[in-house]
Amino acid sequence: MSIKKTGVDQQLIRDLAGILNDTNLTEIEVELGDLKVRVSRQAPAVHAIAAPQPAYAPAAAQPAAGPAAAEISKNAVASPMVGTAYLAPSPDAKPFIEVGQTVKEGQTLLIIEAMKTMNQIPSPRGGTVTAILFEDAQPVEYGMPLVVIE
Repeated sequence: MSIKKTGVDQQLIRDLAGILNDTNLTEIEVELGDLKVRVSRQAPAVHAIAAPQPAYAPAAAQPAAGPAAAEISKNAVASPMVGTAYLAPSPDAKPFIEVGQTVKEGQTLLIIEAMKTMNQIPSPRGGTVTAILFEDAQPVEYGMPLVVIE
């Protein structure tokens, strides 16, 4: 398919890019007749920036699955959705939890923003917070361990 210089609707591309930003999608594709437009962006990725290793890494990235890894998996509160995780209700507010704090079942541990909606994540059980496995305002994936409660 050849595209004439005047055949590309730049406003359409801008609109599609806006949809990507508004919905946190990484790619969108539209077909209009014989014109096919795909707009994509690289998803925010931790591996793109040299960063310190988190307290927990996915099983595939762990050199050995020892007792400590098993304890994290068993006692971890996993993310119920994809989004951006926050430790506090606002940037200047006190965090919901801190390492060493005792929490009760149902107590808010953190907030995950997904599709411009703030979702409070409650503690599934009571116990002591022994680790927070993400940084404030970090993108998180479904099933990713976020907090360890023992």
